[in-house]
Amino acid sequence: MGERPLARCETCGNDYDMAFEIRAQGATHVFDSFECAIQRMAPVCEHCGCRVIGHGVQAGDRWYCCAHCAREEGADQIVDRVGAPA
Repeated sequence: MGERPLARCETCGNDYDMAFEIRAQGATHVFDSFECAIQRMAPVCEHCGCRVIGHGVQAGDRWYCCAHCAREEGADQIVDRVGAPA
């Protein structure tokens, strides 16, 4: 069997035979780990600076990790999801 070609991670530069591609908004990105993919592609919360890995919330063109951070930045229309009564 032949060797697998190496692909270079666009975040850290590692050459890795098990790299993977993510296609988003018409572009193809190559990473060697989910950590590198998150660092390159996940938006940053406009309030606390953490990476928005889950759903997050958006107010206009600004991203936040949660409704609390959005409200802290003046996006008063953002509310937390309220669970159904038990």
